[in-house]
Amino acid sequence: MTPVSITIRKDFSISLYGFAGVAARQDWASTGKNLMNQLWQEVRFLQLPNKGVNVWVYEEGNRLFTGVELITPAPAGCPLEGKTVSLSRYAYHKHIGPYTEMKTTYQAAREEFKKAGIHPRLPYVEIYGHWTDDPSKLETELLWSIS
Repeated sequence: MTPVSITIRKDFSISLYGFAGVAARQDWASTGKNLMNQLWQEVRFLQLPNKGVNVWVYEEGNRLFTGVELITPAPAGCPLEGKTVSLSRYAYHKHIGPYTEMKTTYQAAREEFKKAGIHPRLPYVEIYGHWTDDPSKLETELLWSIS
């Protein structure tokens, strides 16, 4: 397995608006896609200015929050949930390539963590870069909370 480049960083914080759910049987992909569809339906309907980047936050109890950064706070009565994620110390890797190859990246990251004595914990964050039709150029930032 090819090693991945992991860097240790500090002080990450992001304020998001979106929807949370539980990934039944740990079906993260279907759960995330459904939550993202709900999110973008609301964002488009309410014409909320946003940064256009999807963020998935994995939490205890198989909970998944999918969100986006808004340019201005969500209006009163908006069904989107607000969530601020703060990581004081985290392991970082930028995955470049098809989403289908991310499982291999996770496995390689776990090997690197084991070698370095790093113990990741939740929350875990995926920040999806802007879409491109060329899967080899897709960028996803991976942030693992660590002690």
